[in-house]
Amino acid sequence: MKNRLTLTASLLCASLLAFGSVNAKTLRLAYDADPVTLDIHEQLSGGILQLSHMSFDPLIRWTKDLAFENRLATSYERLNATTVRFNLRKGVKFHSGNSMTAADFKWTFDRLKVSPDFKGIFANFTALNVVDDFTIDLITSGPYPLVLHTATYIFPMDRKFYSGTDSNGNDKGAIVKNGASFASTNLSGTGPFKVTSREQGIKIVFDRFEDYWDKNSPGNVDKIVFTPIKDEQTRVAALLSGDVDFIAPVSPNDFSLIESSSKADLITMPGTRIITLQMNQERRPEFKDVRVRQAIVNAVNNEAIVKKIMKGFGTAAAQLSPKGYLGYNPKLQPRYDLQEARSLMKEAGYENGFSITMMAPNNRYVNDDKIAQAVAVMLSKINIKVDLQTMPKAQYWPQFDERAADIMMIGWHSDTEDSANFYEFLAMTPNSDSGMGAYNSGNYSSSFVDETTVMANMETDSMQRAGMLQAIEERIYQDAGFIPLHWQNLAWAARKGVHVEPIVNALNFPYLGDLVME
Repeated sequence: MKNRLTLTASLLCASLLAFGSVNAKTLRLAYDADPVTLDIHEQLSGGILQLSHMSFDPLIRWTKDLAFENRLATSYERLNATTVRFNLRKGVKFHSGNSMTAADFKWTFDRLKVSPDFKGIFANFTALNVVDDFTIDLITSGPYPLVLHTATYIFPMDRKFYSGTDSNGNDKGAIVKNGASFASTNLSGTGPFKVTSREQGIKIVFDRFEDYWDKNSPGNVDKIVFTPIKDEQTRVAALLSGDVDFIAPVSPNDFSLIESSSKADLITMPGTRIITLQMNQERRPEFKDVRVRQAIVNAVNNEAIVKKIMKGFGTAAAQLSPKGYLGYNPKLQPRYDLQEARSLMKEAGYENGFSITMMAPNNRYVNDDKIAQAVAVMLSKINIKVDLQTMPKAQYWPQFDERAADIMMIGWHSDTEDSANFYEFLAMTPNSDSGMGAYNSGNYSSSFVDETTVMANMETDSMQRAGMLQAIEERIYQDAGFIPLHWQNLAWAARKGVHVEPIVNALNFPYLGDLVME
């Protein structure tokens, strides 16, 4: 009887799998914005990493509980203090039809090392060596505790597809920031979905890649129609009316509307993305005075922002590292104190204030434009007059790259799920050669932060390393190196029968290739 039941269960599972494949579905997806480029090395951002997981595959990836699982690597082992060997999956095809080999990883690694946005992540890596067609070694400059963390950002690109020149004689593999290039408008990855049509800012259509290697994936989505909808209420209305199936992000203002609906489910999760404002010391000499920076931080009531604007859907921050990270320093707390802020401005000789410019996106972070408006009002209370501009992220990031305003907004989720990544990109002295400080639009600079971050990245003793990272947080806090706002929580919503809960995660890279729709 037991054998018969086992056989029946097996046949049922097989039937369900067959049913899923026959009854493949179209997902109508609406995010607040679409990716600004198809070149996954042009910009280090959440939108580009979401695209990477749709159309490419990494060596390994994070699981929902923040462990590692193999993707294009089948196994890995540490050979010595500076070498980790990865065995690669065989029989993997790119969208172009080309076969994936170790040479594609080598080409990709070399490109990452020169990408203005990504080379900082790989600063501790000296080489990717090809052992044979399906074996590679990642080499670091010294003992490095974050090799596997970083390997989650190696998505092999199709070297044959991206090699040579385009019809205009330009290098197909060139990385062109905020400009048209072959790689920014053409894509060939190993991932579950290939791009079949794209109208920037209007619609992207993805079709399931028929030769996708992962035959064990439960996903039954064969087409994704991705429509960017900037306005929060319009996005929610589209979901509840049945025009779309899956939306993100969801504003806390709309939670009750979705929760009361019989047509949709709300999925929320604590987040680790820090939302900050950076004060550009190169543009404004006033910001070079630590008393002015401290005054500004004391004038911004970030706890009120979380309570009133975020409706409690976030955690007021005083540092970059969220609780649970090695660098989190429990001594550092939000420090809103308007009287102290005014005293500091007077002490610095700016009692009468001054005028500044500020820029922020209006469709990148939850309530980003409303937060920027609130901060502008708060700064007026210490006589700092703010000329605020908000804009869609497609227009904002080129402005950010140019450091076009005195104060600019930036949110950051640690690419390695480690504190040092915050400092490498947001707090270290900007250095175009190393890639450090690539998103430090405030030009904050501290030799202590720079040197201690480098030392922490060579320290394999977790207790010693935690002490270093927490000391960095304390120094940035004392220096008022940035304006901390909050760690943003995450929220998605989907039509009932669209099972997104298993495929979303704290990194906000939904694994849409594994999505099951009824």
